[in-house]
Amino acid sequence: MSQKEFFVDLHIHTNFSDGVFTPEQVVEYAAQVGLSAISITDHDTVDGVQEAIEAGKKYGVEVIAGIELSAELDNVTKTEMHILGYYVNHKSKAFNDSLSIFKKVRLQRAKDIYNKLKALNINLNAQGLIEGIGAKIVGRLHFAKALLENGYVSSISEAFRLYLGLNKPAYVPKHYISPKDAISIIIKAGGIPVLAHPYYGHYSNKNIFKGLINDGLMGIEAWHKSHPPHITKKFLSIAENMNLVATGGSDCHGAYGKDLPLMGKIKVPYSVVEALEEKKRRLDEKNNMLL
Repeated sequence: MSQKEFFVDLHIHTNFSDGVFTPEQVVEYAAQVGLSAISITDHDTVDGVQEAIEAGKKYGVEVIAGIELSAELDNVTKTEMHILGYYVNHKSKAFNDSLSIFKKVRLQRAKDIYNKLKALNINLNAQGLIEGIGAKIVGRLHFAKALLENGYVSSISEAFRLYLGLNKPAYVPKHYISPKDAISIIIKAGGIPVLAHPYYGHYSNKNIFKGLINDGLMGIEAWHKSHPPHITKKFLSIAENMNLVATGGSDCHGAYGKDLPLMGKIKVPYSVVEALEEKKRRLDEKNNMLL
């Protein structure tokens, strides 16, 4: 097999945030579908990365330490924006300390959502839902699954439409930082910051890209489950013109019901990993020069 036939998936979530699979299960499934490299990009945490790296040695899959940080544009609509980070130093104490605030506020948010649902006479098992998750990141998807499992809704989408979506009775906003701060956190951890799913977030204004590049952005996610082929082509062109790495992934959260995981269904070439490695090498050289 030639290298151009190697494929990767650089946007995958585990049960350490809002995914279904454990880190090892993610790696095992990646091996089954023939992926040569993946990245674990859980929301606001790197707690599942080391387990995945160890599993990668077992199953022969290259695992890149990653993360997905939640940010918010300072505009009229306060638009949500996600920043991916690749090759972050997931063992860095300073990095993990900076992430600890996300964990604390997500737990408080979960408690607020639980209490709002309770006020609606929806009684979920708090022990199993919040405390049972333990140190992992708690999100709305956990509540959506609990609502479905307990018969309050007939689907995940209905849970968001009736209770958990924006302006719905159990909605509680996330804790956000600015995109500039998210980019800074990733770079300080030795990582490569990349704008996640720009089409999904309706980011097509080149001035937004230019501002993010000035803040240190190094890539944009061109391949994504929400990007039709012509949109992928558009972002590949933007990446080339703006000297950004074009990355991609399925944004896989695991299997739901009869639906198979999205992993491996979006064909992202291995050359993306090589481009990220080159950005990482240059960043490390720059940081070493500053020491």
